[in-house]
Amino acid sequence: MNSASKQIPVLVLAGFLGSGKTTLLNHLLRACRGTRIGAIVNDFGSIEIDAMTVAGRLGDSTVSLGNGCLCCAVDSSELDLYLDRLTRPAARLDVIVIEASGLAEPQELVKMLLASENPRVMYGGLVEVVDAAEYDATRARHPEIERHLAIADLVVLNKTDRVEEAELARLRASLGTGAAVVESSYGQVDPELFFDPKPITERIGQLAFDDLLDDQEPGGCAEDHDHHTGCRGHRPHLHAGYESVAFTSDVPLDPRRLMAFLDTRPEGLYRIKGFVDFGAADPRNRYGVHAVGRFLRFHPEPWTGERERRTELVLIGAGIDAPALERRLAACVTEDPHETPAEHAMWGVLRYVPEPEQDEGAAEQNDRPEQDEQLSRDVQEPDEAGEFGELTDPVG
Repeated sequence: MNSASKQIPVLVLAGFLGSGKTTLLNHLLRACRGTRIGAIVNDFGSIEIDAMTVAGRLGDSTVSLGNGCLCCAVDSSELDLYLDRLTRPAARLDVIVIEASGLAEPQELVKMLLASENPRVMYGGLVEVVDAAEYDATRARHPEIERHLAIADLVVLNKTDRVEEAELARLRASLGTGAAVVESSYGQVDPELFFDPKPITERIGQLAFDDLLDDQEPGGCAEDHDHHTGCRGHRPHLHAGYESVAFTSDVPLDPRRLMAFLDTRPEGLYRIKGFVDFGAADPRNRYGVHAVGRFLRFHPEPWTGERERRTELVLIGAGIDAPALERRLAACVTEDPHETPAEHAMWGVLRYVPEPEQDEGAAEQNDRPEQDEQLSRDVQEPDEAGEFGELTDPVG
């Protein structure tokens, strides 16, 4: 896909005032490792403190929306105006983060993003940041936080350094969300949870300052790290808060079996990425997979001579059963790679493939009508269990 038609994931970063959204965003900017990030920052107030903080790192790649809430816009056209600026090919961005105001309704932002007519944007997930030390007080003041947690794709439980272990366990149990939950202090979360860092061979310019820092945050100290818990100069590995499963297969996958797996993927599984070989079901193409929470998209692309035909998937989440996921994926392998598949075997997959002409610049509004309609209903009216409804069963 060329730069003009490249789709850029757009991540919504939400959370009530003081939860640590800007701290998390600034951490992502420091630890991006050459990945080019754009930001839409929505302060509520006439002095745009958050926007100024982020703009110091991003410059022209920041769009500020001061003194109001983006989710109060009448329709998605206002959001498209900001996205148009950041998704132009000249900006060469890899990911866009919308930092919502602490008073924003995240479900409205998600609906606006799904309704966007910008063909270069792709839903990247809703991340809800929660202040662990103030959660009970926040829930008392803002009971709507339970609704926000119900629709989140990922929950970042921030400021856990201020909470005792027993209280933290109680808090996790009380969140009542089926989303993946990761813990953090000072907003330090591995960027690979949100986007794929750019390989060092693809980075532009000389070695970046964050490469030299080796991801160390400011404020390091020379004290004994065994007892100095407040030191951030030598932090624990950020990937300790989540798990990943790598699955490869030289035998093609059965499209119906894979769709059955995707329709019933477990709680805590946040992202799925990689490529799938469906063998005789579509011998000409491999299929890129992009799944965030309940959002799913396939992107077919022709096989080339230098590519080895195989399936390679990475699944990322928190509290997941890695061996069980591996067994379920292994069960998706076709029994006879040379057998001619059923006529409608690919229908379930193709429902999540955008129309070819829309990848080339036509409006994206209609490339996923059923999925966007389903997600919009789920965002507006989560079920009693507080989760998104499952994806519609595959056709055929």
